[in-house]
Amino acid sequence: MTETRVVDPEVTLDLRQRVLRPHQTPEQVRAQGDGLPGIAVFSDGEVVACASVRPEPMPGDPRDGDWRLRGMASDPAVRGHGYGAVALRAALDYARERGARRVWCNARTGALGFYERHGFTVVGEEFDLPDAGPHYLAWTDL
Repeated sequence: MTETRVVDPEVTLDLRQRVLRPHQTPEQVRAQGDGLPGIAVFSDGEVVACASVRPEPMPGDPRDGDWRLRGMASDPAVRGHGYGAVALRAALDYARERGARRVWCNARTGALGFYERHGFTVVGEEFDLPDAGPHYLAWTDL
């Protein structure tokens, strides 16, 4: 059974640490968090995908209603099963329900195709984030 819920960020910490920042301890990942609730997708009671969104202006082109997508991850054991898409849709819905008009993210280069398939537009050139690797800025209107 699959279930999607808004959760405390602690619920998704293990997945975020394993997938996004395996070189960091859970404490380091926790310290970088924003403390805001996140979206968790559960399959048979286990967190298999997650995301979070919060109000934040997009760099270089800030607009009213900008929100930032962060901490998007899916368990490698279930990639390709659609759980990441479920988490993304839930995060976008969550932001839209709270007044977001545009959502942006720093998309990992390896995940760029995923974001483009879900309507995100890439802006600018690839850049490197310390401790996270190569990324692109991407956004979508809601």
